[in-house]
Amino acid sequence: MLPWLAHGHISPFLELAKKLLERNFHIFLCSTPINLKSIKKRITDKYSLSIELVEIHLPSLPELPPHYHTTNGLPIHLNSTLRTTFEMASTSFSTILNTLSPDLVIYDVGPPWAQSTALSFNIPAVQLMTTGATVVSFVQHIIKHHGSVEFPFPGN
Repeated sequence: MLPWLAHGHISPFLELAKKLLERNFHIFLCSTPINLKSIKKRITDKYSLSIELVEIHLPSLPELPPHYHTTNGLPIHLNSTLRTTFEMASTSFSTILNTLSPDLVIYDVGPPWAQSTALSFNIPAVQLMTTGATVVSFVQHIIKHHGSVEFPFPGN
């Protein structure tokens, strides 16, 4: 699993991981060390044998030290830098996939390379949208209609 580097994304991935354990899945949850440190306590003994936390290392940038490899406490002006840095982590993710050889990759909206990297190892990949259906519908509506039609429908 590869969620975006925000707790609002990591939490739904972790909850899905716990549900998948009921079906005998073994989960590798990838995130930055700073994020994994903060969620480690949420993986109780019940889950600790089946959910493994895997560190993905982002490239080092002077303006984005490792303690900012999360949205938690990130100064607003560094949001785009975090996104750019995460997009540069495909080599690290490739190494993880090559080492672990998972049967499936579940990825978030953040990394544009997650699906293609997984497929390059012949690993199927699916995207988990952590937002609600209304948000996804709204964005798709705007893309399709370019704002020319009111959402969700024209008023009477």
